[in-house]
Amino acid sequence: MEFATRTIHAAQETESGTGALIAPIFQTSTYGQQAPGEHRGYDYSRTNNPTRARLEAVLAELEGVKHAAVYASGLAAENAIFQAYLRPGDEIVIPLDTYGGTYRILNRVFKPMEIEIRQIDIADTGALEAAITRKTRLVWIESPTNPRLLVYDIEAISQVAHDRGALVVVDNTFATPYFQRPFELGGDLVVHSVTKYLAGHSDVIQGAVLAKDAAIFEPVKFLQNATGPVPSPFDCWLTLRGLQTLELRMQRHAENAAAIAEALRKHELVRRVYFPGLREHPGHEIARRQMSGFGGMVSFELEGTAEEVKRFVSSRRYFTLGESLGGVKALVCHPAKMTHASIPAEERAKLGLSDTLIRLSPGCENAKDLVADLLEGLEQIELARDERHVAAAVSAG
Repeated sequence: MEFATRTIHAAQETESGTGALIAPIFQTSTYGQQAPGEHRGYDYSRTNNPTRARLEAVLAELEGVKHAAVYASGLAAENAIFQAYLRPGDEIVIPLDTYGGTYRILNRVFKPMEIEIRQIDIADTGALEAAITRKTRLVWIESPTNPRLLVYDIEAISQVAHDRGALVVVDNTFATPYFQRPFELGGDLVVHSVTKYLAGHSDVIQGAVLAKDAAIFEPVKFLQNATGPVPSPFDCWLTLRGLQTLELRMQRHAENAAAIAEALRKHELVRRVYFPGLREHPGHEIARRQMSGFGGMVSFELEGTAEEVKRFVSSRRYFTLGESLGGVKALVCHPAKMTHASIPAEERAKLGLSDTLIRLSPGCENAKDLVADLLEGLEQIELARDERHVAAAVSAG
């Protein structure tokens, strides 16, 4: 069964009771039992719910594994992994380019619990080997990363981690299972911010953890029930609806991202473009090898000031200034002031996260309109500079 067919048919059987083509929303907190402890597979919706169970089955099918658990947010999903596998004195290795929320939860929540966070360039095999000790429990990979879209060799990193007894977690949010298959490359756990491309319509907050090994999955699944960070049945239903168009949407996102990257790389006000599809991207060859496409995100550094960045991101016609990504409507973000503001400025500088970096999430609009919108914004910066130069010249006399 091909991917697009799976998004529509896998675990999406016609509802047995009525023949409804679309599964109902089981909006219930509890279930009637025939006798104490005797039920029809469901006793309480924190523990399990038919709508949530259907979504978990679909996600597992799309990632090619048997086990999936969905959570009320992407960070709730990450928290479940950290709670399941990190104890005082343990270590986790993470990449330099890491989502701000991941950085915050590790450094503000788990570091005070005596968890050691080792943030390194995990693309450097020697550095990775040196960073992993007998106390290392997890090696965390984002690929492509947020926000600089760096690409890491998942297979090579997994080999090093496994040789030293550490589990590998892959954040597959940016690539989705349509463009990247982490379990086939050695990943032990995959995490998603379902909020983004999987749900795809900017109307759901949700996360997921998947695993192919039942023993690895069980501690994470236990925490879903024990700590209760579960999504509502309605949110699960919305994601099920969104998933049916995942392939179509990812194809359009990727086409738009490629067109935007090509247009921006030629502009004199653009210092650098981050997009794995560009040949000059340092991870281009790895992306070609381990991904079936280059994804739908583009970031670029403006050759300008913080004030020019602010005006640019705040005045676009089709790119709405906002947090998040992966929806059908285009979004623009200033990571230093938004998604990665929780990382101190001095740390951002060390990590190479420029204050003039702009992150784009092209939607499913026409590429010509999106490109024109961005070029218009750059032109406005040029015109404003010209006006200032003229005013300065007049003032000087």
